[in-house]
Amino acid sequence: PYYVDMNQDLYLEASLRSSDQNLTVFVDTCVASPNSSDFRTLVYELTKSGCASDSTYVLFPSPRNDVARFGFSSFSFVKRFPSVFLKCKVVVCRYHDYSSRCYQGCVSRLKRNADS
Repeated sequence: PYYVDMNQDLYLEASLRSSDQNLTVFVDTCVASPNSSDFRTLVYELTKSGCASDSTYVLFPSPRNDVARFGFSSFSFVKRFPSVFLKCKVVVCRYHDYSSRCYQGCVSRLKRNADS
């Protein structure tokens, strides 16, 4: 466990451990839950499809293509839950494959008009 105060900035890093140096990582989705085994019932989205859902979520530049760095401000799920657990979906792609998910960034679905 990592103990923090409310509204403290947290900095995280996802790194790929592979001998293939032609890979890159991208943080696609991160959700938080007060239950380490249930990320469906009560969740809070930090980022979804590469788009920040939380105003404090920040994606930072990385020194290497096999490392993704991001951060957000700590929070709690009401006063009933003493812990917050984080689950992130990280995508691995070929480095410089600009058609891959890693290079698309934020992908938000366009909403259609109900008349069309």
